[in-house]
Amino acid sequence: MNLLDQRVAEALSSQGVLARAVPGFQPRQGQHEMAMAVSRTVQAGGQLVVEAGTGTGKTYAYLVPVLLSGQRALVSTATKALQDQLFSRDIPRLIDALGLPIRVALLKGRSNYLCLHRMGQARHSHELSHPSSQKALAKIEAWAQSTRSGDMAELTGLDERSSLWPLVTSTRDNCLGSSCPSYRACHVNLARKEAMASDVVVINHHLFFADLSVRESGVAELLPTVRVTVFDEAHQLNEIGVHFLGQQLSTVQLHELVRDVLATGLQLARGLVDWQALSGRLEKATRDWRLSAGQHRGAVRLRWTGQQPDPVDPQAWRASLQALTQCLLEVQNGLDMVSELAPDFQRLAERTRELLQRAALFAGEPQGDGVRWAEVSAQLRVVESPLDIAQAFEALTRAPDAPLPDQGGHHIPSALDDGPEGHGQFGPAPVRQEGGAPGGGSPGVGQRAWIFTSATLGDEPSLRWFTQPCGLDSAEVMQVNSPFDYAQQAAVYVPPHLPRPGDPDHARQVAALVLESLAILGGRTLVLTTTLFSMRSIGEQLQAQADASVEVLVQGQSPKRRLMERFREGGGVGDPHGRPGCVLVASASFWEGFDVPGDALQLVVIDKLPFPPPDDPLFEARSQRLTQQGQSAFADHALPEAAVSLKQGAGRLIRSESDRGILVVCDTRLSAMSYGRRLMRALPPMRRIEHHPDFLDDLRQLTKEASGF
Repeated sequence: MNLLDQRVAEALSSQGVLARAVPGFQPRQGQHEMAMAVSRTVQAGGQLVVEAGTGTGKTYAYLVPVLLSGQRALVSTATKALQDQLFSRDIPRLIDALGLPIRVALLKGRSNYLCLHRMGQARHSHELSHPSSQKALAKIEAWAQSTRSGDMAELTGLDERSSLWPLVTSTRDNCLGSSCPSYRACHVNLARKEAMASDVVVINHHLFFADLSVRESGVAELLPTVRVTVFDEAHQLNEIGVHFLGQQLSTVQLHELVRDVLATGLQLARGLVDWQALSGRLEKATRDWRLSAGQHRGAVRLRWTGQQPDPVDPQAWRASLQALTQCLLEVQNGLDMVSELAPDFQRLAERTRELLQRAALFAGEPQGDGVRWAEVSAQLRVVESPLDIAQAFEALTRAPDAPLPDQGGHHIPSALDDGPEGHGQFGPAPVRQEGGAPGGGSPGVGQRAWIFTSATLGDEPSLRWFTQPCGLDSAEVMQVNSPFDYAQQAAVYVPPHLPRPGDPDHARQVAALVLESLAILGGRTLVLTTTLFSMRSIGEQLQAQADASVEVLVQGQSPKRRLMERFREGGGVGDPHGRPGCVLVASASFWEGFDVPGDALQLVVIDKLPFPPPDDPLFEARSQRLTQQGQSAFADHALPEAAVSLKQGAGRLIRSESDRGILVVCDTRLSAMSYGRRLMRALPPMRRIEHHPDFLDDLRQLTKEASGF
């Protein structure tokens, strides 16, 4: 065992520094195995894919060897919430416990930071006519005087969905770059400079792909300078990546252009161009383009293999795109007339040209090996993307290493900075071995380390569901089991009396089962649905029929954060504060990343098996490719997709060693169909409940345990 391996093993042991410094830390065999694999990969380079079951402690399993190695690292997470948790809690706690002189930076997408230039312009916006908006802007202006980071997350009471948010932040489209009068004080640039001078940079997958796709400053600059890149919650990489590595045109982009052209024109060049007329015509053309896509129930994805999406009227589609193109040309001509007056007009002209190019692309038929589709809701977005990120990731992970850049003479004060007797300025230095490289020598050319981890990366040992679309066929793959005793802590029940999911009475019957369960549990129930329609149907029935002692929460009726906070508060039978119990009915984003340890959640109900929609264009295109390759679209694509989603949903139930609960899957295909056995094997090894009376008895037992009887 080399020195880095030894330091990692000691840190994670029962007598190690983490056991002494971190409250509640317990050594776990799976965590040790994963940490040793990460340590080997950090030292030797290459690619490591780890599926680490719930409760493994995977965050520490990759952070401890990465931090102790002293090598410069990039850590990417799936969401900004996880990003903030790593930066604000996990990494600082480990740095303090390990005594490491490491600088850490948090880097988010541009639209998460206050834009000083746009804040100055916001006062002149016609969208600020309402007193509440003016009051909110005044609060932002006051905060701007004291904030160091400019991170909008510091502001309480301002939701990302607020109409004020885009007025005081920038995007890649409207950022003026070095031409901006506030460039030197720009929070985005300051954040990126800090990231370039740090040892560990925490980002999210969206930022990774957004910057990678345009090769602009940010991640594209950071990547060549790091030796280690870690992707946590890596199961989302492919889906996030395909959206950023393609081309898209949306009514949101067009409406934002309308707003910015009108506001900037009236403020900086009033009277020189008829800005009202130009923006008005473009706004109408944008609305007409959206209307040409037709009316649909809810949000839908339309396949697109010819000149226009199916089943859109060809004549209306072509006419609206032509009108849109003409209006964009008129806007460009107007901007060209005043382009010398301010850099704002030059950037607006560049945006307009980019949108014209995309309109021309989508006026023709799809090209290449990718897939094209239209997303239609209140807005319209058209997308042409690759089927997966394999090509992009293969090129990225096999690119040769680049030396750490000279940051204008600035020496990075990190673990590479040894003081007397091999100690850094702020404590013991990370492990060094001969050759001067922390942890056993700096990897050579082409030996950068890439680590991918998640609790769900497939339903079979090779994890092919994840590795193939990510171009990681040569990666080392390992699975680490959860330390939880699922056979004792959890049970799974497939109600045999429910109709098949296609039956029109299915949602009503699911709601009836939940109501029956609530009468015993008094709350502590999470209902996960595969469609928004089912969510609303079940939610409405529960709200109409549930007992007054149970509060029914439905996604979309309150902000997500508030729903999560209220559910975690618990309540119900035996609650010392007399709060009513809770049932939360949710879809989509609540299937993962929603942690409720303890008695506040003891029953998870899934309405049906989460197969991907068969008419989804991306799913169809991937299925066709598999069929052409001689594989099975169902067995090699649809079934693994469903297994991963089912594992994610089931993973909400048991979050600690003391949790107890029941998973109910209201889909008889799980027990009646042959492929149900494969899906069942993908779930944790829970005890099976076969009969409804036994299910009710188990609920009563959970109630007794929760109330302390």
